[in-house]
Amino acid sequence: MASRIKKALIECGALRYGDFTLASGKKSPYYVDIKKASTDPHVLEIIADEMARLIHTECIKLDRIAGVVLGSIPLAAALSLRTKIPFVMVRKEKKDHGTANLIEGALLKDEEVLMIEDVITSAGSVSEAIESVRSAGGRVSATLCVVDRQEGGEERLAKMGVKLVSLVTAEELLK
Repeated sequence: MASRIKKALIECGALRYGDFTLASGKKSPYYVDIKKASTDPHVLEIIADEMARLIHTECIKLDRIAGVVLGSIPLAAALSLRTKIPFVMVRKEKKDHGTANLIEGALLKDEEVLMIEDVITSAGSVSEAIESVRSAGGRVSATLCVVDRQEGGEERLAKMGVKLVSLVTAEELLK
């Protein structure tokens, strides 16, 4: 699985080398542009297939999928289409128009929600989204990401009682 994801990310040009500043503020000699991957229907299909496979092999129980706006929304939508499990979109902040919801879509109290994330570094964005889902009555015990950069995200999520499962780690991707 990791080799299939690695090949797809490299072939679509999502893995880039240079001098990058990540969302966490950290500097990095490489960047994984999942938006480039998730806008390619062939790569998006591979990601959704492998995520669906991991849900099965890891015995992840879920009632709903959640994607964090913007990067993981295509991933959550593709996984929802693949598994027929409904999804919600979690905003980083409320809009001052429309419904002003942090969570778009139907989320019922006590539903088990699988968080989807594109790349995990420190897990800051997904941690905030987990808190939003929990505040809305959902339960979160797992996060599934495409790439775990192995820079503290797994530990941060573990402190929240959330298991991190990834399609590929930075170590696997870069070797």
